[in-house]
Amino acid sequence: MLITSLVDYRYLKWAALPLYLAGIAGVILTYTGLGEEHGGAKCWLRIPGVGTFQPSQLVVLAAVLVLGAVPQSVQAAVAVAEAPTRRGDHHRPDGANPQATGLGMTLVFVPVVMALLFLSGIPKRFVIVIVLFGIAAMPVAMNFVLKPYQRARLVSFIDPDIDPKGTSWAINQSLIAIGSGGFGGKGFKAANTQVEQGFLPGTTVHTDYIFSAIGEQWGFVGGVALISVFGVLLLSMLFTAYHAADEFGLLVTVGFSAQIFFHVYQNIGMTVALMPITGLPLPLISYGGTFLVLNMFGIGLVNSVWVHRKDLL
Repeated sequence: MLITSLVDYRYLKWAALPLYLAGIAGVILTYTGLGEEHGGAKCWLRIPGVGTFQPSQLVVLAAVLVLGAVPQSVQAAVAVAEAPTRRGDHHRPDGANPQATGLGMTLVFVPVVMALLFLSGIPKRFVIVIVLFGIAAMPVAMNFVLKPYQRARLVSFIDPDIDPKGTSWAINQSLIAIGSGGFGGKGFKAANTQVEQGFLPGTTVHTDYIFSAIGEQWGFVGGVALISVFGVLLLSMLFTAYHAADEFGLLVTVGFSAQIFFHVYQNIGMTVALMPITGLPLPLISYGGTFLVLNMFGIGLVNSVWVHRKDLL
């Protein structure tokens, strides 16, 4: 993060597309003998002599850079789409908001793209069409795209009592853990808790269900304190975006802000039954290698936007 903060973020325009293509290649390689499966998902790549690496995380990070590096392409597309209605209406004055779109890891990428679309000032009818298309595609995805264990997670989210000793076990134990923490919690590594007794899955309590452990051990106070710290981080990132020197810095900062916000919302939401179980970790809190390193890189990049904000002024 410190090294990235000192490097001018504009240099990464040239590395955006190669990083994205490298991430795509890595995702493809997970389906070969180099891929490793954990928790029913084959998302990790075994690199000899190094360890495991999750290329999908690189895809999301690189996609944000690509979106910020090539905003003119979608701006031109929007202009063409609007041309038949009123000629000349698509003209934008100097300093107008850029346009951006792209493809990437679906779950995290959708809110990132939507944030950038709203930022760009894209016509509302385009956003409505995208949302309606997504809603219409849900039944198809449920029956033909999602794997059986993924469909089971969605079903258990809708009805937690449908399989209390199977797919609903983890979420029910998470609710018990957080609820039993009360206002002040039971104390760090307290005995006879859901975490210490292994009622929460030991393989995921330090990643997916880390907030359950925090809620049980530190209670409502600990949970609010953690969420408040994330709030300060996100506000700082948005403040940086507001003072960005160019549209690339603006888009990159907003893109990473949306990514971190969704990870926080999804991870905490799934531990309190507000969101379905998806396995997204909590940024900077969950144990992890690839995700932690790329998060620190992204935050360093945002800090670079702040450090170099006066270079173009």
